[in-house]
Amino acid sequence: MKTTTLKEKMMNVIKIIGTTLLSISVVACASNTISDQNSKPDFIPKWDIAPQVIYRIDDHRFISLENYDHCFGDTYFNNTKENIRTQLGRGGIELFRGRLVIDDPTEKNLVFASAFPGGCGSRGCDAALIYSTDGGRTFKSMYYMNHPDPEKASENYSILVAKDGFYVAEKRSQTTDSTYVIKYPLVPNIDLDNPYPEGVKGEGFALSKKSLLPLRTPSGQDRFTCDASIRPSNLPKEK
Repeated sequence: MKTTTLKEKMMNVIKIIGTTLLSISVVACASNTISDQNSKPDFIPKWDIAPQVIYRIDDHRFISLENYDHCFGDTYFNNTKENIRTQLGRGGIELFRGRLVIDDPTEKNLVFASAFPGGCGSRGCDAALIYSTDGGRTFKSMYYMNHPDPEKASENYSILVAKDGFYVAEKRSQTTDSTYVIKYPLVPNIDLDNPYPEGVKGEGFALSKKSLLPLRTPSGQDRFTCDASIRPSNLPKEK
């Protein structure tokens, strides 16, 4: 019988912890430097400010931005009909500049992409998106982009959510029709970082070869909006 060394046991524990953190994380980006990974979390202020709705799906589902300044803060998914309120993250979801269309009549499938300001270096930052198949009660995450400036690069992405999955469309060139689309399946409890269940498939195709479905958010909104002129009333006084 093979004896497991203490080093191997520690490596197994680290792998388990890392997988667990990724599965529940809704943080916008993962750092690529050891110094950033070991740094302590920044102090989170408590601003006296009313929530803003930065994305509305319909009359009862929306994303609110709370405890924010200069449109940087905490994001929540809200469903007033089902009494659902789920925190999505801080400093990520609201920075996504691309298009987002949610058009699932069952109201089960939701996808929200995040971004991150520049300064990631040549190795870039891994920008994540989060997805739900239970109407927003729980979310899982996956990476959809790596870039030195994910916030700027997110302008080239469109996320379109349907009843059987979601499409990630990336415009890879500004001068030619080079948009490439990847469709990810959404079924209850699916983990997109693992092999799909039997019979469940995704696909990839160039937009020049195949058209997307004519999806539309019920509210008509397809981008995040935020009024940056709204500021907290308890900001420190300027000296």
